[in-house]
Amino acid sequence: MGRAFEFRKARKMKRWSAMSKAFTRIGKDIVMAVKEGGPDPDSNSRLRAVIQNAKAVNMPKDNVERAIKKASEKDQGDYKEVLFEGYAQHGIAVLIETATDNNTRTVANVRSYFNKCDGSLGTSGSVVFMFDHTCNFKIKGEELDLEELELELIDFGVEEIFEDTDEDEEGNEQTSVMIYAPFESFGNIQSYLETNSIEIISSGFERIPQVTKTITPEQAEDVEKLLEKLEEDDDVQNVYHTMEESTD
Repeated sequence: MGRAFEFRKARKMKRWSAMSKAFTRIGKDIVMAVKEGGPDPDSNSRLRAVIQNAKAVNMPKDNVERAIKKASEKDQGDYKEVLFEGYAQHGIAVLIETATDNNTRTVANVRSYFNKCDGSLGTSGSVVFMFDHTCNFKIKGEELDLEELELELIDFGVEEIFEDTDEDEEGNEQTSVMIYAPFESFGNIQSYLETNSIEIISSGFERIPQVTKTITPEQAEDVEKLLEKLEEDDDVQNVYHTMEESTD
């Protein structure tokens, strides 16, 4: 298996933010999608993707509809996507994606987290080159021939296709298929899947580290302090890093 598979496995092993944080993230995504392409998901492919993601995390339909309506109102402010880069302790590169309506507040908060955890907030471009910007799709895999699908999608730059297993709320295993490709391939792949009636469970973007750095469990605890503070911030959408904890 490739880097995307290993990256996803590592992310799943860690318990990320609570469901309420997922709803907050999707709420912001809805605002940005509506501001960009309007409130009709039939003509707004970005909004269609966000609605799929809302369904995947069991966000109530009423919540989604209210968020779309609110985002359409003239007095609803927009969110700006801002990227922060820096280093945690022990030379671990950290990349933070934020969506903010107050950049001054977000900059101050992120800088304070790095300072409190003996890290250093870097300048633009200082670590982003260490990560590949990818898009991903989670699709229903029943009756799909993965080899044939991979051949169909290879012209879109797809790098990895593999089966993935999750547990539902009752603890039952559910198997799906993950597709990973470069960031710029998102629109073409989304169009192909929709045209061929392949059900998209969720989709999104991730930054996969090109190289990771192995550190001890004790050192990892130092890094986790910073990662947790960043994850808890309401303006933070995603946090990526180059840490790999030693199993010795």
